[in-house]
Amino acid sequence: MRPYHNPLFLTGAAIFLSTTGTQAAQEDKPNIILILCDDMGYGDLACYGQKYILTPNIDRLAQEGMRFTQAYAGSPVSAPSRAALMTGQHTGHTHVRGNKEYWRDVPTVKYGDNTDYSIVGQEPYSPGHLILPEIMKRNGYTTGMFGKWAGGYEGSHSTPDQRGIDEFYGYICQFQAHLYYPNFLNRYCPAQGDTCTVRVTLDSNILHSMYGEDYRLRPQYSADLIHREALAWLDRQDGTTPFLGIFTYTLPHAELAQPRDSILQYYKRKFFEDKTWGGSEGSRYNPSEHTHAQFAAMITRLDAYVGEIMDKLEEKGLDGNTLVIFTSDNGPHEEGGADPAFFGRDGKLRGLKRQCYEGGIRIPFIARWTGHVPAGTVNDHQLAFYDLLPTFCDLIGDKRFPQKYLNRRDKQDGFDGISFAPTLLGKDQEQAEHDFLYWEFHETDQIAVRMGDWKLIVIRGVPHLYNLATDLHEDHNLAAEHPDIVQQLVDIIHREHRPSPLFPVTLPTPYILP
Repeated sequence: MRPYHNPLFLTGAAIFLSTTGTQAAQEDKPNIILILCDDMGYGDLACYGQKYILTPNIDRLAQEGMRFTQAYAGSPVSAPSRAALMTGQHTGHTHVRGNKEYWRDVPTVKYGDNTDYSIVGQEPYSPGHLILPEIMKRNGYTTGMFGKWAGGYEGSHSTPDQRGIDEFYGYICQFQAHLYYPNFLNRYCPAQGDTCTVRVTLDSNILHSMYGEDYRLRPQYSADLIHREALAWLDRQDGTTPFLGIFTYTLPHAELAQPRDSILQYYKRKFFEDKTWGGSEGSRYNPSEHTHAQFAAMITRLDAYVGEIMDKLEEKGLDGNTLVIFTSDNGPHEEGGADPAFFGRDGKLRGLKRQCYEGGIRIPFIARWTGHVPAGTVNDHQLAFYDLLPTFCDLIGDKRFPQKYLNRRDKQDGFDGISFAPTLLGKDQEQAEHDFLYWEFHETDQIAVRMGDWKLIVIRGVPHLYNLATDLHEDHNLAAEHPDIVQQLVDIIHREHRPSPLFPVTLPTPYILP
């Protein structure tokens, strides 16, 4: 079989570790690799209609697997979206519903002449609710996570080492991930003597400033470092124990910075007329030149990583029994100089990151599992991130879900997802459908419910109704014409929302026809 990677776009991170021999795939339970990228919009891949950016490896995943057209993130921003994935709960139920940070107002520490924070991270996952890697470990899986954690802060009860992850390397904090050439990364690797998640100083980076012209001299690019560790972990899997690899790459999120290699040079030539951006030191976004080229190159760089992952699976003889899923944590951003309008990144959808319109939550979603997932198929099943946990339990034959994993201390703390394993396996006639999908997000004070083709968006307590079958771009508010539908969806909101003092939203009042 031809290799996945495109030799025209090999990166400095490309490694092909030797192996003692091809191992037979573990046949009782499938291996699972979940590749979760950061802020990639529905229209950012060629297989979803992108015209400017090369993504041959991800496109090939779609050709060899199933491409979903109505898949949704858990939230329009990172931490709560990942929380929905990890907990199997929508954001009316899960504890983490926003990007609450823990680096603010803490003592600082020095890395060379650079000042950083002594504690970093986000609001922790609830200790009483089991999350995805913990449940997979109870089913005999080895678990590795490489990239962004965003499920707790340093020293909290919810760091990778405490939540079912056997090995971790990357950013424990999503704010730290704003720098692609950071002062440090985090690691948990018992084989290296770690008893908890620790910091790893990037000694070559801290010789230079973390902001300004000198920043460009930093040589240790986090995305490459994380990818190398992910490949090395994958290379150590021998097929005798099933594994779950969660590869949460930070690409293509801002800042727009990366090595000046052949990938970036290709797009600099392609986008001869380009833009610059002045930077935002408070947000840890350095100034950027050639912003279009930088953004496009980040996606193609990610595509090269995907190709190397697939090549490694084939090299190890694990390709046939490994489910690979590629998706994004939310819709496209316009931070750090990114220009979604230039790339047509809304994919004909309205809205961006932080909005509950389709553009903020509908995401690319591709699944490949040779011999199991029908190749070259496109599916319009409506799924959300909180469906992944029950789907994985279904695929690995865990009959105990969800009863075995319920939080006995909180009778209201359950799971919201529905397994879409029948759809994945080409058995659409056996697939259960959601009565509705649900989102809420406190920063923009928005709530959304989708019921069939009806979509209600509540903005600061005011409901707006759209029919996605005839108005995918959500331009025509039909609330006044269908008060009965509005009332049904408002009732769902009042039923599903559990109050959160950390992440409050304005609930709609019972709808009254104007």
